[in-house]
Amino acid sequence: MDSTKIIEILAYTIPALITGGVAYYLFNSYFKDQQNTRRWLLQKEAQKDALPLRLQAYERMVLFMERINPTKLLIRIAPISNDKNDYENLIIAQIEQEFEHNLTQQIYMSDECWTIIVTAKNSTIQMIRKANRSESVNSADKLREVLLNDLMEKQSPSNAALAYIKNEVSQMW
Repeated sequence: MDSTKIIEILAYTIPALITGGVAYYLFNSYFKDQQNTRRWLLQKEAQKDALPLRLQAYERMVLFMERINPTKLLIRIAPISNDKNDYENLIIAQIEQEFEHNLTQQIYMSDECWTIIVTAKNSTIQMIRKANRSESVNSADKLREVLLNDLMEKQSPSNAALAYIKNEVSQMW
């Protein structure tokens, strides 16, 4: 083969390779962009459905925190007997029942928020148990009195969790 034939073949091949490379790059970029656009649209559509569910979960957890707030809990649940241990068990059973009723809401909120909610629940239970072990408590009514006095001096765990929930919901906008 002479050199003119090689130059002629290269003159046709090099532009074809460059054109093919550019076309491949453009089509590849276009398809990736289309895939990202579809993914974004699907995510946007899913968020339309998920946002009301997430807000409902936060609402239910706010209601849970309000219901286990010891000041409201002690007013709502009157002692059935004068035995302080029976009353302690009744209050703790109510808290656990409320918690189990709202257990599935954790899938709609952040792990940190859920941890704070569980901590508030456990702290409330611990507060009730600690007050019941106090030497001054000898009846269910005295247990209520000690718990309410204790809450006048410090903030209830559910109030701290409520503040965190409100902050997390405000960040959703």
